[in-house]
Amino acid sequence: MRNSVATMFALCLTAGAAGADGHAAPMVDAMNQDVSNGIVSAEKVMAGENGWLVVHRTDAEMKPGPVVGYAPLRAGANTDVAAILQEDVASGDMLMLMVHSEAGGTATGVFEYTLGAKEDGPIKPDGKLVMQVITAD
Repeated sequence: MRNSVATMFALCLTAGAAGADGHAAPMVDAMNQDVSNGIVSAEKVMAGENGWLVVHRTDAEMKPGPVVGYAPLRAGANTDVAAILQEDVASGDMLMLMVHSEAGGTATGVFEYTLGAKEDGPIKPDGKLVMQVITAD
């Protein structure tokens, strides 16, 4: 009996931790980095649903610009997310790593967003973008 109670307690803790992980606030954790290998990465991304980590060009005005890369995200915690850059990024360029949804597109698993479109667009909890700006070294 004691073992079954301990097992049930451990299972409840595990389920609680998994549930908490899936309901954590969306966020992007990334640092300035060398992108000469054609990849930009985020150490950790929290996503409330399946979606995309999208790499936008940006500048001092901090407005999202053209998309230069993206990588798929699973709902919950994603670690070491790497997006292959689709065009050259020079040292000193600013990049905005942003969480986008999978919603609104015509095909699941296909990134369909273009700047300003609704398909696979950015998520905005409380009206704010979920993103981190970095500088390419």
